[in-house]
Amino acid sequence: MCAAVYVLSTVMGYVLTSALLLKCPTLLHRRKREPFLSRHISHRGGAGENLENTMAAFKHAVDLGTDMLELDCHMTKDEQVVVSHDANLERSTGISAYISDVAYADLPPYLCKLGVTFQRECVCEGGEDKHIPLLRDVFEAFPNTPVNIDIKVNNDTLIKKVSELVVKYDREHITVWGNSSNQIVQKCYKENPRIPVLFSMRRVLMLVGLFYTGLLPFVPLKEQFLEIPMPSIVTKDPDKMTRSQHVITWLADTLLMRRALFNHLTARGIQVYVWVLNDEKDFKRAFDLGATGVMTDFPTKLRDFMEKNVIFLDVLYNFS
Repeated sequence: MCAAVYVLSTVMGYVLTSALLLKCPTLLHRRKREPFLSRHISHRGGAGENLENTMAAFKHAVDLGTDMLELDCHMTKDEQVVVSHDANLERSTGISAYISDVAYADLPPYLCKLGVTFQRECVCEGGEDKHIPLLRDVFEAFPNTPVNIDIKVNNDTLIKKVSELVVKYDREHITVWGNSSNQIVQKCYKENPRIPVLFSMRRVLMLVGLFYTGLLPFVPLKEQFLEIPMPSIVTKDPDKMTRSQHVITWLADTLLMRRALFNHLTARGIQVYVWVLNDEKDFKRAFDLGATGVMTDFPTKLRDFMEKNVIFLDVLYNFS
C-alpha cells in the first residue's frame, strides 16, 4: 500500500511539475535572446511571384516588407557559394549537370518558367533576371534583412565558406542556418556556434517525443528556430493519396500542429515557422496555433493577409 502511494505521489508530482514548466518554462530555462522576429518569410524569395532564388525575387520580397528571406546554398566547382535549391541543374535550367561540377562563370541561366513546388499546377514565369546569384550578392544587397540559409549538401568547405561570409558581412545576429540533416546542423553549430541553428529532422522527432512524454520542459535546447511543414497541405491533392498516406498525414498533422508545443517553444525564445503555406486559411491556422511566422511562395498574398488581420495577429502574439 505504501509503495503504491509513493509511486502515485511521484507520478503526480512529475505530471504537475511538467505541466507547470510547460506553461512557464522560464522558471527553469533562461529565455533565448531574439535579435529579430520574423512573421513574414519569403520561401526562395517568393517562388510563386518571381523565379525562385533570384535577386529579382529577393528584391521584390524585401520591397514588400518581408521579415526574412529563405534561400538555399550550394558550392560550384571553383568554390563559389551560390544560391540555388537543387544540386542538379536540370529542373531549373534544363541542363543536366551538378552545380559542384560547374564553374560559377559557366552556370546556365534559369528557364523562363519554373514550377512552384508547394502549389499544385502552378508555374511561375520569370522576368529578365534568370541569373543564379552568389550568396555574397544577397548579403550586399540586403544588409539588414534576416536570411534563413538551407545548407543543401554535407560539405565542410561549403559550411566554412558560408560562415566566413556571414562573419564578413556582420550578419551573425540576423542569420539562421541548418538543414533537415542532423549531421549538417551539427557541423554548422561546430563551425560557428554564434549563428543560430534550425532543428534537424532527427531533433524535431526528439522534440515531439519529449513533448508527449512530458519531458520537454526539463530538457535544454541549443536550437533557436523550429521550421516544420504543415502536413495537412499534402491533402490538397487527395486523389493521388492512398488510404495509408491519408492516415500518416493526419497523424503527423495531429502530432505536430499543437498550440501547447508552439507556445512552450516561443516562451523559451525559440521561433516557430510553418512552411510552405500559400492559402489564407493555412496562414490563419498557423497563426491561430501560435506560430511565430509563416513561410510562403506568395509574399504579396501573405502581406495582404497580415495587413487585413493586423489586430488579430497582434492579439495572438501577445496572448502566446
